[in-house]
Amino acid sequence: MMQIEDWIRFLRKYGPIPRNDNMYDETIQRTARRYKIKPIEFKHPHQKKVIDSIISPDPVSIILTGTAGDGKTHLCRKVWGALKKDDLKGWASDDPYLNLKVLYPKDRETWPPPKERELRRVVTIHFIRDLSAWAPQDGYEWAPEKEKLLFRFCKALFDSSSDDVFLVAGNDGQLIETFERFKKRFEDIDLIQKALNAFEDLLVDDKQEKEGIRLRFFNLSRGNSSELFQLAVESFLNHDGWRGCLETNAGENEAFGPNCPIRRNFELLQTPLIHSRMTSLFELCDYNGLHVPLRQILLMLTNAILGHPDVKDRLMVPGDVPGIISAGTVSKASIYNNLFGGNLTEMRRNSITVFDYFDQFQIGYETTNRIDNILIFGEENELFSTPFKEFMTEDTFYGADEKFHAARRGYIEGTEENETATKDFMDLLISQRRGLFFKIPKASEAEFGLWKLTVFKYAGEYLDSFVDVLKSSGSVSRQIISRLVRGINRIFTGTLINNDREIFLATSGNYSQARICRILIDKISVYPSKGEKVQLKHDVLLKRVILSVYLTPDIFEDFDLNLIRYEFLSRVADEGVLPACFSRECYEDILAFKTRLLAAQKRRREAMREPPTPISELNILSLSDQGVAEENFVEVML
Repeated sequence: MMQIEDWIRFLRKYGPIPRNDNMYDETIQRTARRYKIKPIEFKHPHQKKVIDSIISPDPVSIILTGTAGDGKTHLCRKVWGALKKDDLKGWASDDPYLNLKVLYPKDRETWPPPKERELRRVVTIHFIRDLSAWAPQDGYEWAPEKEKLLFRFCKALFDSSSDDVFLVAGNDGQLIETFERFKKRFEDIDLIQKALNAFEDLLVDDKQEKEGIRLRFFNLSRGNSSELFQLAVESFLNHDGWRGCLETNAGENEAFGPNCPIRRNFELLQTPLIHSRMTSLFELCDYNGLHVPLRQILLMLTNAILGHPDVKDRLMVPGDVPGIISAGTVSKASIYNNLFGGNLTEMRRNSITVFDYFDQFQIGYETTNRIDNILIFGEENELFSTPFKEFMTEDTFYGADEKFHAARRGYIEGTEENETATKDFMDLLISQRRGLFFKIPKASEAEFGLWKLTVFKYAGEYLDSFVDVLKSSGSVSRQIISRLVRGINRIFTGTLINNDREIFLATSGNYSQARICRILIDKISVYPSKGEKVQLKHDVLLKRVILSVYLTPDIFEDFDLNLIRYEFLSRVADEGVLPACFSRECYEDILAFKTRLLAAQKRRREAMREPPTPISELNILSLSDQGVAEENFVEVML
């Protein structure tokens, strides 16, 4: 049976340790061999496609791009293992370039390779498993053998008879920069430029293939973070290492005993409610254009279970547990806080992608009067006593312990007037608000205003009533569409206009992006009318929602309605002010969309050969007391 100490020390390699061992697939593999423990692995969403592209009658080259931790090296190793029947001895080399000679059928429509030697051909599979480590740095000479290899790569892409197949891993910036430098060394650059153009086209168009090129291009940064989380957490929780922990006969205050925070965090991470809330956060990241790499997800899961601010590297080992229990600091190991990196220093937390992204939700810092009344006055006030008991008293690990009660009493009674005591209580409140985000049942989300615990108070609606409806080919409610259009009109005109059945295109006369625009250029019907309409589309591949405004069936403009823009428009529509918590960039994005619509309106007018509006006539917008737009034609004397 695997020892608890070995498993936990191995697990820490995935966490936010200072040595960054978790950044390299090779390091994890070596550590796993040393401890004789299987790494945390699962079938990558792209794994079958990548392997099938190589192990097929007519193999094609593969480029894997993505950020650090997306699984590029992992997929290269899986291809090597598939070709070598899981013999990974050669893979253990530190050389970033490896190759294999593999027998393929001469007939490119036959598989597997026949036994007759004369019917087989030898294909060389070239692995450049780390492009940045293999290519010379800028300013250094290219080795002749590397120049020759890149030429073979370029040739293999366009030569259908080539018996060279390449698997290249590196981020997209490294890929383009390497070939740009390579191109500068030669006068005859047509072949290199042709390959470079193909790479750029596939990157820009977000495609995997291009006709006439023997290449499949996988941008792993376009992966689905919520899908990766579900795969990762299942593999993480089902690893054999936990079985040895659960089968131990630990005492009350020992590692994996009944009072152990590591055990409690492991148990909580298995609960459906925490799974559901974490999946929602990752899905919201996806729809906000924030991709979380696989390795960052494993880092977060490890930190969730082992995190504690008072131990070495802020990650617990079994030997820390008795001291934590005796010191009464179990609550500092709260999984609810660890999931956001609350156990780490601010500098360290901000340097980790997943925690930086989660910080944008401001969970723990956003709150409501009711939530804080429950946390601060719930024990004495009968109005809040029931939820206080459910969420705080009954949670004997991370709820209202003696430290929280003492700090709360000091805060209420004002006995502690020093800044340190106040800050300590505020930190406890942040942790408890985070706890409530994971404790409030699904059925009570509306009652407690769950998403008001984040900066995106419309996030729940965005997922349930907007994205999920579009994913299932349903129709978004008219109420939501009207609110979005009202928000657009308020930005477009700079007034508190309440019209929501038409989009108003207005300018200030000589500047379309002025704050106040009252000169009406045109109106576009939201609902289908004479070729005009507003349509919502869901892009399954890129995980985004598109708001398309049609002026004619052929003239339209698209607007990426990500989470932050949805929230921004909804708040402008409902509250009538620009939210201070959002950057100016969001406001400017919507004005830029208006500029594109004005240009589209001009194209429509030219296509339909409509005469331009005389410059002596202006259509001025004014608002009634109810915020309804009224049009006033004014003739200007020239």
